[in-house]
Amino acid sequence: MRPSRYLFTLAAIFLVLFGLVMVTGSGSFGNRLKPKLGLDLIGGTTLTLVAKPGAGQNITRDNLNTARDIIEKRVNGFGVAEATVVTEGDRTIIVSVPGTNSQDIRQVGTPAQMRFRKVLNTTTDSPAVVTPSGSATPSGSASPSASASATPAATTPAATTPPATSSAAAAATGSATPSASSGPSLEEQQKAILDLLGQSAVQAASSVQDPKQIDQATSAALEPFHKLSGAQVALLPVQLQFNVPQITCQQLLDRPTGSIVDPAQPAVACETGGHTKYLLDAAKVVGTDLSSAQANLDSTGASWKVDLTFSSEGTGKWTALTSEAFSNKDSACKVTQPNTDSATSGTNAQVCQVAVVLDNEVVSAPAIQGVLSSTSQITGTFNKDSATLLANQLKYGALPLTFDQADLSAVSATLGADYLRAGLLAMGVGMLLVIIYAFFYYRLLGSVIFGSLVLSGLLTFLALVFLGRQIGFVLSLAGMAGFIVSLGVAADSFVIYFERLKDEIREGRSPRSAIPRAWVRARRTIVTANAVTILAALVLYIIGASQVKGFAFALGLATSLDLLIVFLFRHPIMTMLARMPAFLSPRVSGLGRVLHHARDDGPQASSRPSGTKRAKEA
Repeated sequence: MRPSRYLFTLAAIFLVLFGLVMVTGSGSFGNRLKPKLGLDLIGGTTLTLVAKPGAGQNITRDNLNTARDIIEKRVNGFGVAEATVVTEGDRTIIVSVPGTNSQDIRQVGTPAQMRFRKVLNTTTDSPAVVTPSGSATPSGSASPSASASATPAATTPAATTPPATSSAAAAATGSATPSASSGPSLEEQQKAILDLLGQSAVQAASSVQDPKQIDQATSAALEPFHKLSGAQVALLPVQLQFNVPQITCQQLLDRPTGSIVDPAQPAVACETGGHTKYLLDAAKVVGTDLSSAQANLDSTGASWKVDLTFSSEGTGKWTALTSEAFSNKDSACKVTQPNTDSATSGTNAQVCQVAVVLDNEVVSAPAIQGVLSSTSQITGTFNKDSATLLANQLKYGALPLTFDQADLSAVSATLGADYLRAGLLAMGVGMLLVIIYAFFYYRLLGSVIFGSLVLSGLLTFLALVFLGRQIGFVLSLAGMAGFIVSLGVAADSFVIYFERLKDEIREGRSPRSAIPRAWVRARRTIVTANAVTILAALVLYIIGASQVKGFAFALGLATSLDLLIVFLFRHPIMTMLARMPAFLSPRVSGLGRVLHHARDDGPQASSRPSGTKRAKEA
């Protein structure tokens, strides 16, 4: 063999991996080499979610466990982050993730009820007087613009929005959804809101027919609506929420989760950070009509999008909805967008928008420029994390329960720092003991063991940093335990190889000729032993959870990389050592007694009958 080829290949792997670590990192040289640490080492964030029953819904152990499984899949969808998601009591779920970014963890507890609704009308939430000539069409720049969507639950005709209320009594009716199933009744809650607003404000709201045409006196009378909370706004009729400019988008976004969950009812919603209110038709397509969702970079590679694929049943619903929006069937849409398709613009100059609504929020509201089929996409102001979060929410389904965020707290890393020092000390001591034993027992061969462990450690460290950035793998105490156990696996492969080498020399072969023969016989055992360890780690990773996954991943990674070192460093370096005079010295090589025995028995070994020799080899 040519050892230089193997060593150059190993050097190339190191250079490529080191380059990837440097390119994907940021900041100083030291920061680029920092791995991600787990919750038990660096601290993190803990979120407590308390389930609340919806209308006609009971909280059971089964749907609480289902919610826990979905939340865990959403969290793990960001990568191997060793998050823990556990139930506590009969209605509480506790989520813990490493790191300091709490934005994503807050989102994993949202129901993620996706609805695709045709936009019937739009207006602004500005309380300023709007002249009849004014218009309020969404710019689409405040949130992701999309061209896809999900599923319906009802086929309510487009013109199902209730008329504006004409009295306080009428305002107390409508399609509002109660915020809870216990406490005051819906009628009692609505009456309290009417009393808070006052008779003049209610009458002014009942008289509004077009929110774009409100005189100054009416606008002043509507000012009490500014005082309403999101929960109070959720109890008002849909048309009132849309017609009153003093009901702002922020109030609509602050409505309790599940306020517009009924797909058969029209709704009003806004984009985050926007000031355009959308009057939305009943949902013709809903999230369960999706078969998959995936976060990907767009064609330019500059921004992120979410690719959607509909199920066979969902494809028919989505095609019907986009066809209806493209033709503006029955002129249901009062606000339309120009058709930018030059091939058809002469026959269909205006098209409807379709809003992608997630819970209470409009994610995007693109103009439908054609009839779409099984695949579509949501594009816009996504980054990698937000696109991945949305894809995970859609991929793993909506939660069967609605949750209130009871507590969001930071976990101190003080104790974790002590654990980290203890873990590193344990790894160092373990490696030192292996090296001391190797030099004591194998002498010159111990340098091979030392070099192999150092290279394996460096390769594992670079892989740890790189995988932390690419798939979210974090180093925890369990992971450190996996790396420590891998030292024993590496030591086993040394013993197998070197003891096989001694056996070959005992049989009368020279060290130089014994090395390739010992390698051929030992490598099958080494590969088999490492394969068993990797297989065990894989099984643990598949059936385990949380820190068990971290242990299994670390063990499997370290064992795989050690196997790479065996082939690209250990055997080539042994071939090179066999050409050195020192290797033939019993005092230096570590083969002491074996070489003495081979030299003393050399003539007898050489005169041994071939049949006896073959029998001994067998």
